[in-house]
Amino acid sequence: MATTARPQHREGTQTAASGLTLFAGVMLFISGILDVFRGIMAIAEDDVYVSTPNYVFKFDLTSWGWIHMLFGAIAVIVSFGLFTAKTWARVVGIGIAALLIIANFLSIPYYPVWSLTLIALYAFIIWALCVVRRDPLDE
Repeated sequence: MATTARPQHREGTQTAASGLTLFAGVMLFISGILDVFRGIMAIAEDDVYVSTPNYVFKFDLTSWGWIHMLFGAIAVIVSFGLFTAKTWARVVGIGIAALLIIANFLSIPYYPVWSLTLIALYAFIIWALCVVRRDPLDE
């Protein structure tokens, strides 16, 4: 008689992230750090950014700095939750990546190539977090 082994799930154990969740966590961590640096750059020295006259979405560069620094810090914190494969981190990760896509879209006139690169990176993060299958034993 053949027996099949069933995976055992113990209370209080944490599963490590794997595959696309790990990819999204690493990318969210790296891009979050880069956004924090971008925010510090805008807050510390407004001359770093190119001044764009007649832009529809005109903001003070110090405000942009605080926005990028805040969202970047949240992204770094959420990435640590992704490393432990937490469901809340996947949901918040998708949300913060979407907000960062919007923030980078609005800052395209200041740094177009960098903003478009980060938009593509955040789109890959959203994709990676959305296609991961949820293990019913994780919860």
